[in-house]
Amino acid sequence: MNSGLIVDLQQLLPADRLFTDPVDCYAYAYDNSRNYHAPVAVVFPINIAEVASIVQLCNLHKLPVVPRGRGTGTAGGSVPEAGGVVLSLERMSKIIHVDPDNRMAIVEPGVLNQALQDAIKGVGFFWPPDPSSAAYCSIGGNLATCAAGPHAVKYGVARDHILGLKAVTGNGDIIKTGCYTSKGVVGYDLTRLLVGSEGTLAVICEATLKLTPLPKHTGGLTAEFIDTESCAKAIAAIMAQPYTPSALEFLDNGALNLIRSRHQNLLPENAKAYLMIEVDGSQQEVAEATEAILQACQVRGLIEAKPAHDTKALWAARKALSPLLKDIAPKKINEDIAVPVSRLPELLTGLEKLSSQYQISNVNFGHAGNGNIHVNLLVNPDNAEEMKRAYACLDEVFSLVLSLQGTLSGEHGVGMAKRPFVSREIDATTMALMKSLKLTFDPNNILNPGKLFP
Repeated sequence: MNSGLIVDLQQLLPADRLFTDPVDCYAYAYDNSRNYHAPVAVVFPINIAEVASIVQLCNLHKLPVVPRGRGTGTAGGSVPEAGGVVLSLERMSKIIHVDPDNRMAIVEPGVLNQALQDAIKGVGFFWPPDPSSAAYCSIGGNLATCAAGPHAVKYGVARDHILGLKAVTGNGDIIKTGCYTSKGVVGYDLTRLLVGSEGTLAVICEATLKLTPLPKHTGGLTAEFIDTESCAKAIAAIMAQPYTPSALEFLDNGALNLIRSRHQNLLPENAKAYLMIEVDGSQQEVAEATEAILQACQVRGLIEAKPAHDTKALWAARKALSPLLKDIAPKKINEDIAVPVSRLPELLTGLEKLSSQYQISNVNFGHAGNGNIHVNLLVNPDNAEEMKRAYACLDEVFSLVLSLQGTLSGEHGVGMAKRPFVSREIDATTMALMKSLKLTFDPNNILNPGKLFP
């Protein structure tokens, strides 16, 4: 333990905002990836000046500092892998200002996604990024990973809904990016660079968010198919017609069986692939979009496509899918790959072939309108031979994705989980530029070191 740093932190922060006891620090040693590394301390700043002071002290003592939201990430992005100090932003939780006239809100990073949604709903707005962990995840974490969710198909990801930031670089300098207007081209776009950088360039301490008016009406549809291939063709047809659904979620047979086991009579027994579709807008737009999407679903292999009058139970079941997977296998290798929508038929049939070839149980579901599929390889970590097959299968999954002009992560980020594969997607010249950019923001490489890069 670095006693000099601890003494300096004790002078900066009151005792209730500095943890050094390993028992107190334990909850901050892991995230939803289940990777675990103990920090030497956990600090809880309540303003940007304290964040800057903490980062400066960590520079002085040459110790890593790992920014953390609420630890809901699945890629190990907030795990203090190299030890050091966990910088928890959970107590910076103020909604500073809501400005409906200019369609924006200014928030601190510890504000929960759902708390923001609740605060702006009354004035007729929402913030489109809606991960399934919305009730528990923070806006700072959403921005650090460029989070999204089901509504990204129509509304885009976190990077599309932010105007500016206040942040602290790895030097401990306070910077301000972006502006308070929806148009602005003065200087480099550092805002969009920091969003998705997983705490490796700067610590986000305040965000000016772009809000979206709540739609007047929403409608739901469901479509059932005899197999994955026909369902994938319907997805491509839906996305090729002029009406963009506000959500388009895909469930394969494994996912359907999982929901059936918990929610009797909610889903048809004979469907092997399923779409949950939402449309929004004026009443006329909802009616027209519903008609157009029902038409697009008319592919060979369709069992039935119909309007859904109560989608609440379905959405609740969809959101419960990820936790349910933990009930049926000791471990899941969870990847969030994405391909162009037109390549989904090749991706989904390819995934089925690989699952069969390597004899690994696989459950696929996700945000089909973006081509963003959550691949879940279900394995027993105590079975060495099965784990070997699973990682060989995963290797081929990534090769398949890249061959289809896809990406290794649609929304979870790289963190620790995808690091070994990044050089397959990003060429050496581009990687070298990214690494030099990292050192410009963080010359001593103390901010979340080792993440993102192989």
